[in-house]
Amino acid sequence: MPAPQRSNPAYRAIARLVRPVMMLVTRRDWHGAEHLPRDGGFIAVANHMTNVDPLTFAHFLYDNGVAPKVLAKSSLFAVPVLGRLLRASGQIPVFRNSARAGESLVAAEAALADGECVAVFPEGTFTGDPDLWPMVGKTGAARLSIESGCPIVPVAIVGVERMFARFPRRTRVVIEVCAPIHPQAGDTPLDLTERLMFTLAAHLPE
Repeated sequence: MPAPQRSNPAYRAIARLVRPVMMLVTRRDWHGAEHLPRDGGFIAVANHMTNVDPLTFAHFLYDNGVAPKVLAKSSLFAVPVLGRLLRASGQIPVFRNSARAGESLVAAEAALADGECVAVFPEGTFTGDPDLWPMVGKTGAARLSIESGCPIVPVAIVGVERMFARFPRRTRVVIEVCAPIHPQAGDTPLDLTERLMFTLAAHLPE
């Protein structure tokens, strides 16, 4: 399949390694790709359950013509080889609880202004809910949307949490893309965050 136009050589090299593995271990049940904007920057947000979520999320977006810039914890960028690939492909480090915490938002704003997709897990960590429902989201994605004017596209993901239990059998991964949420006049980051988290939860099966 053709690589997304905005993917660079490092991104395509990662995809050549990761996509065959994802195709081998998952059965894709994907819906709503028509909601992904094709012109201009946007913020893709998803619920967060496992360490595999970033790969599942990026796999879906990549196969639908989008090469996302994923906000990932800075410690991953210190891992040999992996860190070089993340930097070379344009992923964005998040420096949690440090003086550099704001750098990720600056880099994300620049990516959005350049028409890129920025991918965010608004919970900031795995859900602590025993039934894996989304928790209260942090306001970073909403602030990006309000400041940039770019829409938020909620992406509900289910099935990844069963992947390790089912291995080596393939796991059915259901992805449902919701209609974009556009910031409205008077929206606060908290208002917009509540709206996007409610939308994510509403599109997850009970």
